[in-house]
Amino acid sequence: MKRVFTAIVLMLSILTISSQSYGQDEFPVLEGPYLGQKPPGSTAEVFAPGIVSTEHYEIFGVFAPGMKEFYFVRGGDEGEKQKLIVFKSENNRWRSSVVGPRAGEPAISPDGKTMHLGRRYMERSETGWSEVKSLGAPFEEMPIMRLSASSKGTYYFDEASRDGNGSIRYSRLVDGKREEPKVLGEEINGGKWIAHPFIAPDESYIIFDGEREGGFGDSDLYISFRQQNGSWGEAVNLGDKINSEAEDAYGTVTPDGKYLFFYRVISPGNWDEGIFSNVDIYWVDTQFIETLRPKR
Repeated sequence: MKRVFTAIVLMLSILTISSQSYGQDEFPVLEGPYLGQKPPGSTAEVFAPGIVSTEHYEIFGVFAPGMKEFYFVRGGDEGEKQKLIVFKSENNRWRSSVVGPRAGEPAISPDGKTMHLGRRYMERSETGWSEVKSLGAPFEEMPIMRLSASSKGTYYFDEASRDGNGSIRYSRLVDGKREEPKVLGEEINGGKWIAHPFIAPDESYIIFDGEREGGFGDSDLYISFRQQNGSWGEAVNLGDKINSEAEDAYGTVTPDGKYLFFYRVISPGNWDEGIFSNVDIYWVDTQFIETLRPKR
């Protein structure tokens, strides 16, 4: 499975964009929740086709708490840099703009005040997001792709590896201090290309992706539930209504708890030549969480 190791760009700018698939005169008016899109059921569907998901490279779709902002990364034609894009709902109408060049894999904290970007982050202010900052030691030296935080401030993050042997770790806040990261057990770190953790705000479950025996193809999405004794249960594949033969990755549950967002590789590109893959953002109802949750 191909993983993207992109140089971090720190300078941000605010620009206005139009859709890659619609002309200015035909761009649809987006009103209502979820960019005005009809919600899916138990089978994953493309999110906002032609608006968010186009023939280009769209990944890392996340809503901010309040459900009024939707962020994702888009890559365009050969040689074009990836951008962090936001759709904001104002007066019940969604409008898009570019936050800036991609500076990591966005994951927003449960309180909405921090956008984590792997080993970096931005803080929300009255005028928007701050400049990109470093998490400092020991994280600044670690090859982190995605970092997800719980309501208690516990970090769950991956450790990128070109040979597929990376792992997911966690770091708690203990008496106001960040503890040294610890590796999660084989329940989660079994297999290859284990990456992109999403921790539930209450830390009752974790969703991640990787390649394991019995999977449906390239990378699949899995869930593990916290047990009564505090340990993690065996990871469960999310099934063929969500996973496919392609790479399915970067699962994120919306702040309202209703939908899982993730990306799927539709057709691979040629990274050595700077050609982006066609990757789309998908969404699906989160009823599977209660279906798969162990009964006590």
